[in-house]
Amino acid sequence: MAKDKKTDDGSIQLEFPPIRGYPELRWAGKRPLRTLHHYPAQLRDRYGSSAPDGWRNRLYWGDNLQVMAHLVGEFKGRVNLIYIDPPFDSKAEYKKRISYAGTEVASDLSMFEEKQYGDMWASEEYLQQMYERLLLAWSLLHESGSIFLHCDWHANAYLRLILNEVFGANNCRNEIVWCYTGPSAARTNFPRKHDTILYYVKNQSAPFRMPRIAHKSGVHNTGQVFGAASAADQDLKERLESEGKKVESWWVDIWSTDRYRSEMVGYPTQKPELLIQRIIECATQPGELVFDAFMGSGTTQAVATKLGRRFLGSDINLGAVNTTIARLQQISIDTRTPTTISPDSSVAPGFDLYTVNHYDVFRNEVEARPLLMEALGISPGGQAPWDGTREGRVVKVMPINRIATRADLNDILHGVNPKAWERQAQDKPKDPAERITLVCMGHEPDLGLHLRLELEKLGHFKIDVEVVDVLRHGAKLEFKRNTEALVEAKGGKLRIVSFYPMNLLQKLSLERERVEDWRELVERVQIDWNYDGAVFTPTHVDAPARKGATVNGTYAIPAGAKTIRVRITDLLSESWEDSVEVGG
Repeated sequence: MAKDKKTDDGSIQLEFPPIRGYPELRWAGKRPLRTLHHYPAQLRDRYGSSAPDGWRNRLYWGDNLQVMAHLVGEFKGRVNLIYIDPPFDSKAEYKKRISYAGTEVASDLSMFEEKQYGDMWASEEYLQQMYERLLLAWSLLHESGSIFLHCDWHANAYLRLILNEVFGANNCRNEIVWCYTGPSAARTNFPRKHDTILYYVKNQSAPFRMPRIAHKSGVHNTGQVFGAASAADQDLKERLESEGKKVESWWVDIWSTDRYRSEMVGYPTQKPELLIQRIIECATQPGELVFDAFMGSGTTQAVATKLGRRFLGSDINLGAVNTTIARLQQISIDTRTPTTISPDSSVAPGFDLYTVNHYDVFRNEVEARPLLMEALGISPGGQAPWDGTREGRVVKVMPINRIATRADLNDILHGVNPKAWERQAQDKPKDPAERITLVCMGHEPDLGLHLRLELEKLGHFKIDVEVVDVLRHGAKLEFKRNTEALVEAKGGKLRIVSFYPMNLLQKLSLERERVEDWRELVERVQIDWNYDGAVFTPTHVDAPARKGATVNGTYAIPAGAKTIRVRITDLLSESWEDSVEVGG
C-alpha cells in the first residue's frame, strides 16, 4: 500500500511498494513518480440538478496527469472502475471532419491533442506518460476496484508489462480481444481487425458479474451416431437457450461504432456504447463511481449515466470536452433519442465542468506561443534553442497545455554551445555564464535543477535557471482573443448580431466579408439567463440536431433575467462567451 506524505509546499510524496517476481520493462529515461503536485481545479460550468444526496458528476478539461493529481486529494481509493482508451502509439493523426457551404476541412486535433497526447510519440515518451498515469490510476482505485485498458497491437505488449509492475501480474484477470470487421487496404499483412482490452484488478476481492449473451445455435451433438444427443447435451442446450451463454474473452458480438448510426457523434476514435456497457456492468453496481481519463467522445460518461453509475471524466482536447457535454445534455434533454441503452432520468444527476489550467486561452499550441510571449513581455528571436529574451535572460517556452518533463529539455541540451559559456566564465568567473528562463504550464518538480546540473556537466561554468509556471504566476495575464461577436439584449429579446470565429475562417480560407450567414459557422448556443459572475449554468441550449439546420440566433428573455451569459461554439468546438445586461 502506498504511503503518501504531504510536504509544506502542498505537494505529495508518493511511495509505491516494489512488486517482484517477474521481469520489469525498462526504457530510456524511465522515472518513478515520487512527487505529486496538487493542482487546484476551477469550477467553470454547471449543468442540470444534483442527485438527491447532493452528488454531481464531474468533467475536467485539462492534462489528465494534472487532473488525476487533483483527484487524488479527494478520491484516493474511491473509484470503483477505471476505463481508459488512451492513444495507441499508432503514429497516426486523427481528425474530425467538418464542412461549411460545401467546403470540407479537418478539425486539426493534431495541433492540440495529438501533439500533446496523441499518437506521434517517441516510444520512451509514450511509455513514461502511460506509466505515470497508471500509477495514479492505482492510487485512485478502490481496494476492490478494476481497470480496463483499451489498446491495440502497437503497444499492448508494453502496456501489459507496465500494468504487471503497477498492479501485479497476479491481478491480471483477462486479456480481452474485441473483434470487428470492415474494409481494409492491407496488401502485405492480414487486415488488423481487433483491439485488446487488458483487465486488471487492484486485488482479488474485486467483484465480477458474469455477462451472458443470447445463444441461438444450441449444443453440438456428441453421441457416436450423428443426431443422437445425450440427455446431458439436451439439458445443457435448454439451459443455454434460456439463460444465455457466458461471454468469453473474445468478443465478436459487438460491432464497431460506424454500425451504430444513432450513436455516432463524429469523433474519430469513438467506441460503441455496448462495449462500454459490458465493461461497466461486469465490474460495478448502480451508484458506484466510474472514471475515464481519456474520455474522447464521452461514451463512458454517457453509458455510466444511462446505467445509473456516477462518473468522473477528463480530456485535454476541447473538442472532446464539448462533444461530451453535448452528448450528456442530449440524454437529459431528449430521452427519446434512439440509443442502444435506455436512459433512466431518475438516475441521471447533473454534472460540472472544471479546469485545472488556462485551457480557454491555450487551445492551440501554435497560436498560444506568441500570445504567451507577448503577455509575459518576452522579446522573440535569438539563436536556437531559445525562443527569445526577457530582462537579460534567454527564454525557452516549454510545451503548452501539459506538464513539462525532463524529456522536453532535450532541445536545449542538444542545442547549446558550451564553448561560448566557457569564454563567458573566463571573463566573469563569479557570474553565471548563462541566465535561463523556462516558461511552462505545470512542470516536474526538479525540472529547473535537472537542467542546471546537466548543463554544468558540459564545462566549467555556472548556469542560473528559473522556472516561470503560468499556472502559479500567470493568473492575471491578459490575452487577445481571436473571435469577434456582437450580442445585444433589447426589447425582451436576446439577439446575436454577428459572430466571426477567426481560427475557423482561416481554416476555411474565408474572409469575414464573404460570410453570408454567421449561423452556419455555429455548432450550438448556450445561455445562462442569470449568470453569477463565476459559474456558467446554461438553462437554454440551441443545438440543431438536423443536418443543414442552423441555430436561431434570437431568443426570448425570461422574466427576472439580469446578467445574461452567452456561449457560442463554432464548428471547430472552439467557444466565445461574454455577458450582456438586460437592456444593455
